[in-house]
Amino acid sequence: MKNRQQYLGIRKVMLMFCALSTVIGFAQNNWSTSIPGKELKELVYKVVDGDTLKMQMYSPDNWTSAKNYPTIIFFFGGGWNGGSLDQFRDQAGYFASRGMVTVLADYRVKSRHGTTPYESVKDAKSAVRFLKENASKLQIDFTKMVVSGGSAGGHLAAAVAVLPGVNETTDNLDIDTKVGAVILYNAVVDNGPGTGGFQHERMGDNWLTISPIHHIEKGAPPTLLFLGDQDKIIPVSVAHEYKSKMEAVGSTCNVFIYEGQGHGFFNRKKNTDEYYRKTTIEADKFLNALGYITGYPTIE
Repeated sequence: MKNRQQYLGIRKVMLMFCALSTVIGFAQNNWSTSIPGKELKELVYKVVDGDTLKMQMYSPDNWTSAKNYPTIIFFFGGGWNGGSLDQFRDQAGYFASRGMVTVLADYRVKSRHGTTPYESVKDAKSAVRFLKENASKLQIDFTKMVVSGGSAGGHLAAAVAVLPGVNETTDNLDIDTKVGAVILYNAVVDNGPGTGGFQHERMGDNWLTISPIHHIEKGAPPTLLFLGDQDKIIPVSVAHEYKSKMEAVGSTCNVFIYEGQGHGFFNRKKNTDEYYRKTTIEADKFLNALGYITGYPTIE
């Protein structure tokens, strides 16, 4: 019996060591995807249902402790089913070089957490509230906060900006999720019925609460929207309708449609970065016009 207890004790220690090694290895792999020459901070912004949600943050170039900085937070795409923080790491690095605090936010998805788009929206709103609540500590100018994302991540960015509902019950709702600007990359903005709505059935009876295009009201933040005319998921007509509804309430919405391009065209590819460059330059001009950054685009 004594030998068996000793064996079980040793086995338990070995299993704990293996688990710790796995965690350390994961952290190292995550760190290896950081941008050379830029300091990466990893912050826990939310713990919910046993899941720990983190964000990665880059300080702006020429950082000083004497000021607060405009900030942009990116949400990756993946149909609310999966995705990676790495999708917008290049954009995060670029806008950090242009003087912004840049953030890559994780959120719950179906493949890893067994959740629905509603939980994803709640997490995106929690992430923005976390940044606002800790703005002084993180040197964030929350009056110049930008939300951005691609596809389902673009849906989260639009949702943060315009949806009044779909909030985490544990959030401090006294902190709003209003932002200064929105940048959308082939974003899902319509979850309603009809040809323009995306995965309407998946949203269930409460689809109206989660569909950004149905909640555009006066005061909606200026928005930049990129889309390819060959996108099989987001019709070009939806982008034009979003722009029309924004302008009807007196808000700016700049739409760029790229000929011959499909879904995810803005991602950097092995053989070309043409549309990554084009969209990044337009995003730079957009933020420059708002006074968030200065000077000409520096992307090479």
